[in-house]
Amino acid sequence: VQLQASGGGLVQAGGSLRLSCAASGRTFSSYPMGWFRQAPGKEREFVASINRSGGSTYYADSVKGRFTISRDNAKNTAYLQMNSLKPADTAVYYCAATLGGSHYDSRLMYDYWGQGTLVTVSS
Repeated sequence: VQLQASGGGLVQAGGSLRLSCAASGRTFSSYPMGWFRQAPGKEREFVASINRSGGSTYYADSVKGRFTISRDNAKNTAYLQMNSLKPADTAVYYCAATLGGSHYDSRLMYDYWGQGTLVTVSS
C-alpha cells in the first residue's frame, strides 16, 4: 500500500489542523493505521493508532484529549484531528500502516510509511 499524508501547515497555539492519509489500493481496510511524529533532533514518536474497523483507538499521553484519530475505509483515508495545538506539537507527522493483526504504539511494527507532512505551531 502507498500512503500520502497531507494537511500540515503553520498554525498558532490553540489552533486546530486535520491531517489526512490517503492510501492507494483496495485493501486499506485490512491495515491498522498509526500516526507518528518527529521533531528536529528527536526520535520519531508514536501519536495515535486505530484498528481496521475504526472501533479501537490508542493515544500517546501527550496528545490524549486533544487529538482524534479516525478512518473512512470507503475513502481509503485515515485522519488525525488535532485541537488545542501547542508549540511542542511542532514536528513532521507521518502516517503508517501495519500488516499486523492489531494496532501498535511502536514504529517497528509498521510496514508502510507516508512521506510526512510538516506541522508548525507558533506561540
